[in-house]
Formats: sequence, C-alpha cells, structure tokens
Amino acid sequence: MTALATSAPATDGRAPAPGRRRDRRRTAWLPTALLLIGAVYCLLPLAWVVAAATKSGSSLFTTFTFAPGGDLFANFGDLSSYGGGVYWKWLINSLIFAGAGGLLSAFVSGLSGYTLAKFRFPGRDAIFNVLLAGVLVPGVTLAIPQYLLLAKVGMTDTYWSVLLPSILSPYGIYLARIYAAAAVPDTVIEAARTDGASEGRIFGRVALPMMLPGLVTVFLFQFVAIWNNFLLPFVMLSDDDKFPVTVGLFTLLNQGQTVPALYSVVIIGVLISIVPLIALFLTLQRYWRLDLVSGAVKG
Repeated sequence: MTALATSAPATDGRAPAPGRRRDRRRTAWLPTALLLIGAVYCLLPLAWVVAAATKSGSSLFTTFTFAPGGDLFANFGDLSSYGGGVYWKWLINSLIFAGAGGLLSAFVSGLSGYTLAKFRFPGRDAIFNVLLAGVLVPGVTLAIPQYLLLAKVGMTDTYWSVLLPSILSPYGIYLARIYAAAAVPDTVIEAARTDGASEGRIFGRVALPMMLPGLVTVFLFQFVAIWNNFLLPFVMLSDDDKFPVTVGLFTLLNQGQTVPALYSVVIIGVLISIVPLIALFLTLQRYWRLDLVSGAVKG
C-alpha cells in the first residue's frame, strides 16, 4: 500500500512528452491569428471612414487609398451648414431615442427580471419561455405591425412612436433575470422583509444597486440597438426634423446620386455618429471592472 501511494504522484505528475509540447507550440499561434483576422475585418471599414472623411467629394472615389486628405474641416463645415444644421437635430434626436429608450428599457428589464427571478407565481415559467421566444424574433419583422397599431391611436410621426417599441427588450429581461438570480441573495431579501421593508423599497434600495452592473450592460446593448435602428424610425416618422441620424444620413445618401458632393458630407456624418458610442462605452466600462473586482474579492 505504501509503495502504491508513493508511486502514484510520480505517475500522475509526469511531464508531457516532448512531441506534445512541440505540437502545442505549433498550434498556439492559431487563436491569436484568428483574433487578429477578426479585428482587421471589423476595423478596416472604420479605418476607411476615418480616411475618407478627410477627402473632398471629387477625390473620394478616384483612388482607393487609406492616405488622409486635407478637407476634414471643409467637410465638417459643409455638414454643419447643410439644411441649416439639420444634422445636429438628427444627432440630438438619436440621443433622445437611444438615451431615453435605453434607460427605460434597463429599468423595465431590471424590474421584470427581478420579478421573474425572485417571485414564484402561476405562469412564471410560461412567461419566461415566451420571452425567450421573443429573443428569436427579429425586430425588423415587428416594424410594420407596430406602425399599424400606433397608427390606430394617432401616435405615428411622434417621438413616442420610436420610444415605446424600444422599451420592451426580451433579451434585456432575460439578462436581467439571470443576473438578478446570481447577484441578489435570497437571504438579503428575506432580511429586508423581516425589517418591514415593502417590496418596492426592497427592489429600489437593495436589489437595484446589486443589479447595477448587469443593468448597465442592458442599457448599453439597448442604446446601441436603438442608435443603429433604421427601419422603425424610417417607417414611423415623416418629419425631417424628427429623424434620427441613421434615417437622416440615408436621405442624404439618396440625394448623393444627383449631387455627388454630398457623399463626403455623409461620410463625415457617419464618422461623427460613431463618437457617442465610443464615448459611452469608455464611460461605462468602469462598472464592468468594478463588478469583476468585487467578484474576485468575494471569491
């Protein structure tokens, strides 16, 4: 028995054979290469937009090169002066749609996810399964039915016609339920109930701060989705002053077929429209870092 016990670690702790080490070294570069290819694939169009925003309309399509030009400020001036500065109205509209829609969606998702995770009631699993099915339904297919419903109550061509369909996010509710189940202990809720706190107070003062990193993720996902949404505002809105930046740039792009000089205006408009998304991500990433650090400390 003693001989077996002392010989087992030597057998289990044997170093890998030299051939296996060489095979691992040969294939270790493959994941890195795939990640680099994916990064280049995603960043190449962005690099072209940055370079193209510095070129004039006449030189934009004459030569395909990433070398910057010298017309960045001229293009910016043309964009600002076009239509009396209508581009900045579009940008503000996008901030209203995405900001208000993202905040409302994060709150509704947090409340719904917390309810589904911490309360037991008849039909809870059926409701969650319906939400999971809703994740699989593309939002594009819902634009026309939503337009017909809102047209019945006279809400088309208003800000609400874009905001209301953006509040309910099945994927956001799914994420909030998963996060609430993991981040909000049942013992904390029971202790708050024992102290006489109401359910609304428990959610607002106890559960909501614990769910904040998850709700930030929901807000960011929904903000990006609303910011990039084209079909819903294109169907709902007819007033140019209410267009978001996606629909507004699309109208400029169509006019570029007859006025080629507008192509440079569209491209610098696209470049500026990316800046709020980058700024938002850089601002909110500290919540994820804080969540990771707190998880490491708890572990």
